[in-house]
Amino acid sequence: MKKPNLTFWQIWNMSFGFLGIQFGFALQGGFMSRIFQTLGASQDEIPILWIAAPLTGLLVQPIIGYMSDRTWSPRWGRRKPFFLIGAILSTIALFFMPHSSALWMAAGFLWILDASINISMEPFRALVADKLNEEQRSYGFVVQTLIIGIGTWIASNLPWFITKLGVTNTAEPGVIPPSVKMAFSIGAFVFLGSVLYTILTTKEYPPEDEEEFEKEKQASKGRFFSEIFENIFKMPSTMRKLGVIQFFSWFAFFTMWSLATPALTESVFHAPMPHEADFAQAADYLAANQHYQDAANSVGSYMGIYGLSSMAFALLLTLYTAKRNINRKYIHMASLILGGIGFLIMNIIPNPSWLALSFILIGISWGSILSMPYAMLSSSIDAKKMGVYMGLFNMFIVIPQIIAALGGINFTYKLIGPQAIHAMTVAGISLILAGLMNFLITDSKAISYQE
Repeated sequence: MKKPNLTFWQIWNMSFGFLGIQFGFALQGGFMSRIFQTLGASQDEIPILWIAAPLTGLLVQPIIGYMSDRTWSPRWGRRKPFFLIGAILSTIALFFMPHSSALWMAAGFLWILDASINISMEPFRALVADKLNEEQRSYGFVVQTLIIGIGTWIASNLPWFITKLGVTNTAEPGVIPPSVKMAFSIGAFVFLGSVLYTILTTKEYPPEDEEEFEKEKQASKGRFFSEIFENIFKMPSTMRKLGVIQFFSWFAFFTMWSLATPALTESVFHAPMPHEADFAQAADYLAANQHYQDAANSVGSYMGIYGLSSMAFALLLTLYTAKRNINRKYIHMASLILGGIGFLIMNIIPNPSWLALSFILIGISWGSILSMPYAMLSSSIDAKKMGVYMGLFNMFIVIPQIIAALGGINFTYKLIGPQAIHAMTVAGISLILAGLMNFLITDSKAISYQE
């Protein structure tokens, strides 16, 4: 079936649910370590507490991709049922997350939240490939990235903005501040609302041959695991090469999400997380805690800049790809190297305001990570297996995060020094390596749309 070209607003509507997904990821990425530290986690414990995120992605995304490839309802569509289920579960997890009273509760809610986000996210990737012809793929993924950038920036600034409105940013020891609780509640509302908007405004295409689709569906019953493993071993070579790039890219960003708050509050803002036992006077502890919480808000706001930067980068690409072809390989390479430089200069900046430059560069790489690999991948795989391969591609995202969480971050940054800021140096080196790995991509169809 020849797919018609879609307008900007049609692509915007089908991708709008990613605004909510990114609210969930940005709140998780910007403030989960703060929640863990508030509940008593040490700096070295934080990466392992984050392991829920990649593990759930490893398990959930291939399953959801496989199931959505084999789902079709004239009323509900193929991908939309999974959007809705994931959104409802994510909304519940976001609301209750900051009300955790113990580390095990927060870690448990992170498992639920990340599993739920993954249920919604993978079908959104597949939907772009389902709805758009080859010519518009890069454009579609870039529009999706534009929406992700908007969500990242707004969500990352929510606690800071709520504090400015007069909501207190501190609480008793071991209690999450009200500003963070309110931010997560707003995120829960936005998540569900934006996904519902996509569901109500987007119509999915039926299978090209519904009779053949049903035959294949029946033939595949009971063969889930064998088909998953078969697809792993038969994945295209371009997908494997992209996997190497993804490994170093996501190792870098997982390092940022898990350790940016302790690293930057300590080394850039000179406001490490205080421990009550270290203070003889309660007033001194409260003052130090106020300093830390304010610094953590600032870190979250600066991290929001990478969302704003990725949004601007995506907007420029959107305007360009609407009319012209691009070289995905070299755009991705340059973007990753710029992001790596952004991480490296964190160790030498003279004052916190320079973090804006760091996160602008990081945002360029983030904008590319969210679009270019998927555009290259979608041009290299069988359209009938789009969902399962998009899910399997997630292995190359979660495996580096699992390695990082199980000690990879702590081991590598301590080779440089004991301070957490060195983890940002490791992230920079990793992202530059990811950029250079783009030389592996040689498939002309993946690099650029071919007539």
